[in-house]
Amino acid sequence: MAWLKRNGHWLLTIYIAFVFIQSLFFKFTGSPETVYIFEGKLDPWAATLGFPGLFAPGGVFSAKVVGTMELIASILLLAGASSAQRRGVQVLGSALGLGVISGAIFFHLFTPLGVAVINTDGSSDGGQLFALACGVWLSCAALLWIRKPIWLEWLGFR
Repeated sequence: MAWLKRNGHWLLTIYIAFVFIQSLFFKFTGSPETVYIFEGKLDPWAATLGFPGLFAPGGVFSAKVVGTMELIASILLLAGASSAQRRGVQVLGSALGLGVISGAIFFHLFTPLGVAVINTDGSSDGGQLFALACGVWLSCAALLWIRKPIWLEWLGFR
């Protein structure tokens, strides 16, 4: 139990970084899956709300922008986990990760994307992307809870 209390943050950090980093190839190379999600599902939905191009290449929420935020969060998380003197960096990475993944969960739940992503060929991911996103959300929230004394002090509560 003592080992888990001392090192459990590593398990959470590695899970988050793994999910974020493994998705970078898809987001940065314009893979068909990513193009389908961002340009085939999310951007047409945003256009119906009067925000065309929001998820298209060059858009505020394009795959490359989201991927860049995931990469930055991963770097901050890993750097903060590696040294007790940099735990505040882990807090920043957790908060950024929580923000990014909250957006992903929102778009899965409240847009035509859906929980189980149906690809152009008719196949389904069976909710795998959504499940990974939920795991990342829980892990980021847990890290923020573990590091609560740091951010409470930043907010002036200590």
